[in-house]
Amino acid sequence: MYLILYSKPECHLCQGLQEKLAQVKDIPFELEIRDITTREDWFETYQYEIPVLCQKLPDREKPLPRLSPRASVAKLEQMLQKNLIIVG
Repeated sequence: MYLILYSKPECHLCQGLQEKLAQVKDIPFELEIRDITTREDWFETYQYEIPVLCQKLPDREKPLPRLSPRASVAKLEQMLQKNLIIVG
């Protein structure tokens, strides 16, 4: 499982989601963090939306539902279990 987090430096919401993702134990995944300030297309797409979490699929990226910044790690795990597509 491969997840992508669109983020930017000094974004406390992005950092909070990244910290919660690091605490997820029951769902194995690799996380790629993409700094939207490094590419114009990412910046234009996500400048008002970050943090944005996507699942990388063979043919596309699937945006995952946005959680409240106050959501717990357990709530994050529930969202992932409900929305991730198992590719195999």
